[in-house]
Amino acid sequence: MDTSESSTSDSAGTSDRAATGAGAPRQPVAPGPAGPAPRRGWRRWAMDTRPLRRPAYRRLWSSTIVTAVGSQLTAVAVPKQIYDITGSSAWVGYASLAGLVPMVVFALWGGAIADVVDRRKLLLVTNSGIAVTSVLFWLQAAGGVESVAVLMVLLALQQAFFGLNSPARNASIARLVPAEELAAANALGSTVMQTGLVAGPLLAGALIPVVGLPELYLIDALALCVTVWAVLRLPALPPPAGAAARRAGVRQIAEGFRYISGHKVLLLSFLADIVAMVLGMPRALFPQLAAETYAPWGEGLALGLLFAAIPIGAVLGGLFSGTFSRARRHGLMVIGAVVAWGAAITGFGLSGNLWLAVVFLAAAGVADMVSMVFRGAILLSAATDEMRGRMQGVFTVVVAGGPRLADVLHGTAGSAFGPRAAVAGGGLLVVTVMLALAAAVPALRRYRI
Repeated sequence: MDTSESSTSDSAGTSDRAATGAGAPRQPVAPGPAGPAPRRGWRRWAMDTRPLRRPAYRRLWSSTIVTAVGSQLTAVAVPKQIYDITGSSAWVGYASLAGLVPMVVFALWGGAIADVVDRRKLLLVTNSGIAVTSVLFWLQAAGGVESVAVLMVLLALQQAFFGLNSPARNASIARLVPAEELAAANALGSTVMQTGLVAGPLLAGALIPVVGLPELYLIDALALCVTVWAVLRLPALPPPAGAAARRAGVRQIAEGFRYISGHKVLLLSFLADIVAMVLGMPRALFPQLAAETYAPWGEGLALGLLFAAIPIGAVLGGLFSGTFSRARRHGLMVIGAVVAWGAAITGFGLSGNLWLAVVFLAAAGVADMVSMVFRGAILLSAATDEMRGRMQGVFTVVVAGGPRLADVLHGTAGSAFGPRAAVAGGGLLVVTVMLALAAAVPALRRYRI
């Protein structure tokens, strides 16, 4: 779900972006390697790795391979430790909320900061801060400090650093790869993150009985050192001329929201994700479905497969992203992906067979990967560089907040109408609302680079 400007400018999309008010001239950058020969055979289907030929992007991407798994170790360790202390799932939920609030606040502020400072320096400070909090997690666990309050404070601090970090990191991609490679770069990054969502929890489950809970935090801290090293080797990423004189405050955050409201392509890209996630993310109903609908296959097996299916589908979509990452009609790709997500979720809701349900969820994961790739590319190409940080701040909030709102909505609907009806109804709503938005506002479906 997270670059030196191109010497080949984005002239192909100028007319569409100008029509929507989102156009932004791109600054020239140092020329990259010569374009690759057309890919033939199976290579046409495989992941597009052109961005990895650019050293700065390659360093940033390589660091995520390690941290994508390491961060999931902490994501498993914190709720496990809280549950061990309290014996209460409610406290685990409260901890999630304790992390969400600072992440939302600091993501919006971090986006404004990323537009007025050198993004490389901001990444150095924030990645170092995340690493320090991981060390503090390790120290409290190794020292036997059984305090939920301490854990929640550390989690809030870590998520605040993450909120400051994420907009700068994502906004930097457009300065490290050219416009025509933004979709491929997003596919590479998203594939690594989704792989971490699968491999990280599995590794945590295997390591806890062997090395213990405290060491999970330490491994994450060591992995973050790799990220700090990679950021140290990035080129300077200063703000546009004149931006450094501005302050990153409430006024600048408000300017970001006004910018979104005035640019239909950007607004619709956010709305597309909200529609897909709020109406169509049924994870809150997985436990009930595993216990009732798919109980004949074994509740534990069913629950594990339901949670793993979407990330596995997303990873497969990333591995074969060569099938779509070169598409230039980015708006149509987003619309199609969201509709496909809704259709797959509807199929999942109607499935009484566990294996068929897993196939539908995996298909939804593929659609989600396509949506992530092109929504990210639109945010980087349709916004001016002085606004990219704030756009990524809002993006971080939408990505983090949408599924949590979905948990409330689907949990309530599942109790009222039954889980399968709630899932299928949500999927149909996604398809209906997305098609209505695309028909009512043509800016997104016309957008291309």
